[in-house]
Amino acid sequence: MLDNLPRTVVYVEDDQSMIDLVSLTLSRKGFKVVGAVGGQQGLSLIETLRPDLVLLDLMMPDMDGWEVYQRMKANAALNEIPVIVVTAKAQSIDRMLGLHIAKVDDYLTKPFAPAELLRSVERVLSKRG
Repeated sequence: MLDNLPRTVVYVEDDQSMIDLVSLTLSRKGFKVVGAVGGQQGLSLIETLRPDLVLLDLMMPDMDGWEVYQRMKANAALNEIPVIVVTAKAQSIDRMLGLHIAKVDDYLTKPFAPAELLRSVERVLSKRG
């Protein structure tokens, strides 16, 4: 942590057990994690909380992660918030599209180790100061 305030992370995911796992992992390191089940709820929470970081699943039934991401980038109040995609879409083309075309801050494929998640979160946040 760069200061004493906990960093807020919104995790947009349609699987509550994944939200619980990520919350446990990050809260042990002092992060405040707020889970949102699905894209609609996620976008609403992001607009309300203005978190330090968004973890975003891509495949969700109500609004997919790419749509959430596009809406964030189109909103001047949200477009500076870093986004890490967390998805089961593990093909290299998906990763390349995410990192180089859409310009997400990082791309993690499920399943991932807790240490891998922490490294990604800390690396992305350290770039932001």
